[in-house]
Amino acid sequence: MGNRLYVGNLPYAVRDSELAQVFTPFGTVTHARVMLERDTGRSKGFGFVEMLEESQADAAISALHGQPLGGRNLVVSAARPMQPRPPSPPASQPSEAAPRSNGYAGRKDNGFRSPYSTGPRRLNPNLSRTPGTPAAT
Repeated sequence: MGNRLYVGNLPYAVRDSELAQVFTPFGTVTHARVMLERDTGRSKGFGFVEMLEESQADAAISALHGQPLGGRNLVVSAARPMQPRPPSPPASQPSEAAPRSNGYAGRKDNGFRSPYSTGPRRLNPNLSRTPGTPAAT
């Protein structure tokens, strides 16, 4: 099964040291980590715990799965290996697979579209096109 555990449905206030304390009665915790959002530093509500031996990890799963912690029932299971992801394009270069477009490129009116109508832009024949000249009749 393995000695690395997934711990889900954690209260957002739980940090690494508190997570380790919860698992310490079942054996030696070698590593405990709560996953945090990169931008805000807020907990994502799950984490991982590594125990010294597989038997300790099994005991922790059977004892803690479904138990309340901070008003939430824990989900404890054996961690699965992370699936490989395709590399993302660098942030400085736009992706070639998805060209940027505002949806109006290639239109006869150079991409202008009024937010108040659904059709193309039409000029009012009663108005002058240049200031100071009379309107066409």
